[in-house]
Amino acid sequence: MRLVRGTAKTAETDRETSRRILEWVAEHEETAIRAWQPPRHVAFGRRDAIESGYDEAVRRARRHNYPAVERSVGGRAVAYTGTTVAFARYEPIEDGRAGIDDRYDALTADVERALRAVGVDATRGEPPNSFCPGDHSLQDGGKVVGLAQRVTADAAITSGVLVLDDHEEIATVIGDVYDALGVPFDPDSVGSVELAGGDVEGVIPALETALAGDESPTALPLRQI
Repeated sequence: MRLVRGTAKTAETDRETSRRILEWVAEHEETAIRAWQPPRHVAFGRRDAIESGYDEAVRRARRHNYPAVERSVGGRAVAYTGTTVAFARYEPIEDGRAGIDDRYDALTADVERALRAVGVDATRGEPPNSFCPGDHSLQDGGKVVGLAQRVTADAAITSGVLVLDDHEEIATVIGDVYDALGVPFDPDSVGSVELAGGDVEGVIPALETALAGDESPTALPLRQI
């Protein structure tokens, strides 16, 4: 297992880094994990891009000083403030049709364990009208974590977003963006580790430990990918 640390300078290059990690994992048939804080941006999904209000949503994101990026998978827009945490497990696979639920369950359990380690007793599910609504979320007084998965022919990335201490800013930006898209959203549905009384500083180390499980990962520097 490899542990990747570091963040690229822009949202576009950070997403390119994630794509290269997935290719590296497929080529070397070795799992990689990562927990980091992406640059400030709003990541729009494919569903957003076909909405009539998409162009206006992009303009609104930019007015809040959030660059807009369109990701290659579905789901709704997610705002990364610069302190928002992203995390991912990249795994080699043989059959893209198998193991999807197992990977979701495993990552959810890992993130639950990481949150407990920093004092957050999150439960599965999300409040109504949350940001990027989905079936794989964790909440504690509001949505704290959302998960997603992408599968290629040879590798899978199961990943997520964790709201650290930036719930108010996310609620403001996403509220404006979702209004343009015509997507229901309740600003009070946004939770965070800080709101739940957790140790903000301990989140990334706790995620790395939980994602590694019983493994002792070795470093995979960004420059080697």
